[in-house]
Amino acid sequence: LLFQILGAVILGFGIWILADKTSFIAVLQMSSPSLKTGACILIGVGALTMLMGFLGCLGAVNEIRCLLGLYFTCLMLILLTQIAAALVIYFQKETLKVELSNIVVDLIEDYDPLNEDKRNLQDAWDYVQTQIACCGWTGAKEWENNEILRNKSNTEYPCSCSNRSKDLVEGKGFCVLDDPVNGTATYADWPVHEQGCMDGVEQWLKDNLGIILGVCTGVAVIELLGMILSISLCKNIHSEDYTKVPKS
Repeated sequence: LLFQILGAVILGFGIWILADKTSFIAVLQMSSPSLKTGACILIGVGALTMLMGFLGCLGAVNEIRCLLGLYFTCLMLILLTQIAAALVIYFQKETLKVELSNIVVDLIEDYDPLNEDKRNLQDAWDYVQTQIACCGWTGAKEWENNEILRNKSNTEYPCSCSNRSKDLVEGKGFCVLDDPVNGTATYADWPVHEQGCMDGVEQWLKDNLGIILGVCTGVAVIELLGMILSISLCKNIHSEDYTKVPKS
């Protein structure tokens, strides 16, 4: 039962990544095929874990060695896959950081409130900037490269970056700058947050690192316990000694 619950949690997490439309995860999964692939893998692992939990219970109740062996093997493969994924993320973190930066910079440069095709992606990024109280990936200067703002001599700015409550009522699109000098302006003239979203995301990860590591460690411990219990049960199941059966 415990492993079926664990499988349901993993399955639900994968579905949440694919279905979420209003957070930083949404920006990633709509821009990066690798995250979509990862979400599908999570869904597959969750479904497999639930199935293995059922087979493990069936094997333990009915003392079926092959099911317990299959349960042990699948748990071991899942655990090794998780360790491999963690190592890849750790050693490729700089590459992932660059890829993430490119995704956000391209999004900012192409941001267009009238573009319905990218509405969900742009709304997700507006939500991130509003919630984290940040602007751009490394700072507001990146918004100067937006084609629409550049054509308007930067006399407008992204509303979701604003540090004024009246601009956050809408929370998306562009707001008009009050009294620009000679009809032109720079990002330094905008009433926006100075912090880039990269710093905000990194701070969020640092603040929640204990929870993330705790959950991952808990999952690994549960899987190890399942492997130990299954192999112990498998060893305690005795085969019938047919040599003692009377011959007819």
